[in-house]
Amino acid sequence: MHSRSREEEWAIWMRAAIAGDAGAYRRFLEAVTPRVRAMARRRCEQFGASAGDWEDVVQEVLLTIHLKRGTWDQTRPIGPWISTIVRNKLIDSLRRRGRRVMVPIEDVVDTLEAEAPADSLDPRDLDRMLGHLKDQQRMIVKSISVEGSSIRETADRLRMTEGAVRVALHRALKALAAFYRSDAG
Repeated sequence: MHSRSREEEWAIWMRAAIAGDAGAYRRFLEAVTPRVRAMARRRCEQFGASAGDWEDVVQEVLLTIHLKRGTWDQTRPIGPWISTIVRNKLIDSLRRRGRRVMVPIEDVVDTLEAEAPADSLDPRDLDRMLGHLKDQQRMIVKSISVEGSSIRETADRLRMTEGAVRVALHRALKALAAFYRSDAG
């Protein structure tokens, strides 16, 4: 069957389904699912997603078609509407999954360079720089940046919200950067 006539048939079934014909809706879903699966598989493979990922995309597409079928403009072709849903669900899936490429460390360990030692800050210089901060900011910077505590641990210790700790840390680091620039210049 030609692509154009197939899509016209899908559109006829979808119009009937929107009007309440359950049989037409079943025929539509049975006909469109293999096409959705092929599109999802091809696009997922393009981005290195697994078979489980593309099958999840297929399920999300079918659910979206079901929930949004009333938004399809019946005067327009149905194929591009379905393709747009597939594309959007694929993007959602990739965002959730993140753009990760897995490379075993054994494959690259010989090519990695040793990290150059960082210029270490003398404890007196650190104390001098931190001395320009308010007491609470100083405690937050020491806790997170020097001691390696988490935002949550610091917030619990100082009886603050995590948001307040983040804001105070941001402001403290901004003040330290300004001080460092003026001191270095």
